[in-house]
Amino acid sequence: MRPRAGARSRSLSLWLSRSLPLPLSRLCALALVLLLAAGAAPSPALSAGCPARCVCDEQLVVQCAGQRLIDFPAELPLATRQLILSDNGISELPALQLNYLADLVYLDCSNNSLAELSESTFGNLRKLAYLDLSFNALARIDARTFGPLASLVMLRMTDNPRLSEIDERAFADNSALQVLDVSRNNLTALNVSALMALPALRALGLGGNPWRCDCSTEDLCLWMHVEGFKFQDEGQTVCQNPLEMRGRRLSEVGMQLRSECHQGLGYWDYLFFIAIGFVIFSAGTVSAWVMGVLMVLYERYSKRKSEELDSEDEEDGTTRGGASNHGNGDLSKPGMQV
Repeated sequence: MRPRAGARSRSLSLWLSRSLPLPLSRLCALALVLLLAAGAAPSPALSAGCPARCVCDEQLVVQCAGQRLIDFPAELPLATRQLILSDNGISELPALQLNYLADLVYLDCSNNSLAELSESTFGNLRKLAYLDLSFNALARIDARTFGPLASLVMLRMTDNPRLSEIDERAFADNSALQVLDVSRNNLTALNVSALMALPALRALGLGGNPWRCDCSTEDLCLWMHVEGFKFQDEGQTVCQNPLEMRGRRLSEVGMQLRSECHQGLGYWDYLFFIAIGFVIFSAGTVSAWVMGVLMVLYERYSKRKSEELDSEDEEDGTTRGGASNHGNGDLSKPGMQV
């Protein structure tokens, strides 16, 4: 069986070298050779069963390509290391079934009808190194969608016409990712922090997207200008909007966007700040006047209250004094008579 594995690796390497730019194809071919070599040794753990319309061999490869499958194949051998589901009509990757394949290192789901992925989809595939989701109907990639894939080296998500949003934390936990291809989708902007979080990244494909070259993509354009060696399709990574930028490469417009997005204040900006200052000053003046009036009224009220209390104390004292003198006069009269 070893010769068949070698022939497979050579054919895949040849296909990659023809369909991808030279530096990127070398990386892909090397990764595939390593993956196939890792799965070359037969394992007694491979189940004798094999899904209908699929072919399983002793190299732990399950080949289901082009079988008009609508659903994810059931009863896959648990020891499967390579699963090829390309060119079918599968619309969902069931997390429960897929995550039983804990030894899976290669998964090709290209050219299907996949529309949604979640963090649980790949929850237990910690050995997966190659994932192909090209030619599907994906619309967005949420945070940590690929988080569990700690060993992921190569990720292809090309030719998803509806894919317009990739969360900035989508690849936050994929520190081993070396090749990322999101070409020919519907991306107009991409948060550069999603790419800067990949320390091992060696090749990146962004071409064929309708990029909008404005302040929202300024950081991406500047990053492309600095990290240009990583972009094998830089000539195809061009602006679609606005019209005055159409056809220009993203790596060329970074400095222009920086000057335009951080230019000095204009006439209306100064008027705005003057108006805001006047409003704040007026509000402060009115508040201070109101507080002053309230303080004066409070002091007058306190003074009046204090005077009233003093008057009452004096009246009480006078009343007590008169009563005392009157009592003493009564006591003196008998004495005088005596």
